[in-house]
Amino acid sequence: MATSQAEKVTEFLTCVICQELYTDPCTLRCDHTFCRKCVTGYIQTRPDAIQSKAIPCAFCRQDTKVPSPSRPVEEWAGQIKPSIIIQGLIDTQADVVKTGSVSCCSVCEKLGETTPGASWCSICKVSLCERCVKMHRANPASHGHEICDLSGKVKVKRRRKIMCREHKDEVVKLVCEDCHKAVCQTCCVIYHRKCESVVTLESILPTMTHNLREKANVLSKNIHRKQTIVQNTNKKISGIEKNKVAAESHIKSVVERVIANIKQKKKQLINKVRDISDKQTMQLKAVVKSEEIEMQMSKQHCEFIDQALVSDCEMDLYDAYQAWESRVVELGDFRDTDTVDKQEIDGIRFMPDIHNIQYILNELQLGKIDVTRQDQSTCLPSPVRVDMIDGRMASDEGKPDLQDITVLFVDGIQTIVVSDMGNNSLKSFYTRKKKPCHSKLPLGELLCCVTRLKENQVLVSVAASREIVTVEVTPDLKLLSTITTSKTYISLAVLGPSSLAAGTDDCVDILDMAGYVLRSVTTHNKDALFAMSYNMCVNNKGNILVSDCEKKSVTCVTPEGGVVWRYAPTGDRALSMPAGITTTSTGDILLADMKAKKMIQLTDSAEYVGDVATSQAAHCVFCAIHVDRHDTLYVCGESQIRKIKFM
Repeated sequence: MATSQAEKVTEFLTCVICQELYTDPCTLRCDHTFCRKCVTGYIQTRPDAIQSKAIPCAFCRQDTKVPSPSRPVEEWAGQIKPSIIIQGLIDTQADVVKTGSVSCCSVCEKLGETTPGASWCSICKVSLCERCVKMHRANPASHGHEICDLSGKVKVKRRRKIMCREHKDEVVKLVCEDCHKAVCQTCCVIYHRKCESVVTLESILPTMTHNLREKANVLSKNIHRKQTIVQNTNKKISGIEKNKVAAESHIKSVVERVIANIKQKKKQLINKVRDISDKQTMQLKAVVKSEEIEMQMSKQHCEFIDQALVSDCEMDLYDAYQAWESRVVELGDFRDTDTVDKQEIDGIRFMPDIHNIQYILNELQLGKIDVTRQDQSTCLPSPVRVDMIDGRMASDEGKPDLQDITVLFVDGIQTIVVSDMGNNSLKSFYTRKKKPCHSKLPLGELLCCVTRLKENQVLVSVAASREIVTVEVTPDLKLLSTITTSKTYISLAVLGPSSLAAGTDDCVDILDMAGYVLRSVTTHNKDALFAMSYNMCVNNKGNILVSDCEKKSVTCVTPEGGVVWRYAPTGDRALSMPAGITTTSTGDILLADMKAKKMIQLTDSAEYVGDVATSQAAHCVFCAIHVDRHDTLYVCGESQIRKIKFM
């Protein structure tokens, strides 16, 4: 059963052209795989393929376009992407070696002897007896080869040989570090004679393995952190959805109550109209009835008078006359009633207060949406060093003493700029075409701080000459201008295009770009604020954060000179020697305590969050620190620059 399965795997790994196991397999567009040399030979048998500048598949005849058809036909197959999966399967199949196939020592066999093989060299791919193993290990060229015992059936890890694409019969064993390219011996002689650093692939294998494992560890931690963030974020999304449903239900309930109140108002108005109308109707009906009675009585009097006028009796006229005289009073009363009627309601109309209603509706506040936010000032994850840069240069005359650091992105190139007081110069470090580069600009003694002015410019304070220097970063360094100030400044921070903050021993000055003092900040409530303004930066609110190593405090002041807060804790959290200070994208503050050998995290309102790292854990001295726009932390101290990510 196992043999049958092995045969199927072998059949799958067999080239249909040469009927042998794949050698340097490459896969065409149709997903059929062949040996690279077989593809080259097949192309040369097909003139139509050369004319159409395409590689036909020997199995299905489908064409694969050649990326660079102008190259010689012999190099067309070399442009096809290698099949890494197929090659991996071939390597796996070659791992198992039986003792029966290597029963004799390969070295002794060449000498005509039949000594049993006891070990296997995975590099030379030969079996060795015990005597030859000792000689193999004693040989300087093979002393580091991996040798495996061949007692029984064992798995031998064979290293695949990578052949040079140009020189087909030569193995790639060298690496040109200047060109970052793996080459064979012939390529090295022909193309890399002028390169300074060409080393064997085997010599840099431990370094590559260590770096890859370190990066894999960093990536693993990053993946775990991302998974935690995703899980927590999904929980937040679920909570937000639940809160949304509850808020919508509450809003609907409030609106329904408001509508119910409006309907109640409507009912009250309608009832009031009905009450007024019914009352007036009843009054008018009573008037009608009274008038009808009066009209009937008047008719009766008219008939009585008519009868008296046609009567021949004088007494009838006298009685009618007397009756009329008594009726005059009643008629007068009738005229008074008519006057009262004129004061009655003439009509009922609804006069809506359109303007007021519209104003009320516009200003109607059913409620407000209260958004509660989680405290963002949680302690940063553990710091992980991802890179280290040596601040020393060949032209240095003394030991580097890096004082301050900033990071710029010049034309897409990340550039680290540091001030080196030990060599009285400004330095920049960057990578161009995968090659580390640096630049150096001598400026003068007591080179204290450096701060970003523009995307490609920095300001540097030269304390000994009382100068503030503007330097262009290309990313090489170029002196642009120099201004002389009235004081010695040891720290700088740019506030805007027309002003900057500069710190001395006992004050912080606000300067214009010509170096003139606009205002000074020295005291607060008659107490001196500063004794040594070692470092400063500007937070996301535009305020100045000043780290004072003598006062052992951090002070936040506005550009106008007002004090926002002051952080000077006592007890266990007391600062020993605050130095570098910077802010993150969330507004949190990172402060380096050089003497305590640690870095602490504060909120933007100076509340203590926690200790982020120690000098021992980060393997560096916390002197100056800077966080770039990707929230990567850069730490410089003595002669080294450390690049740290929080994982």
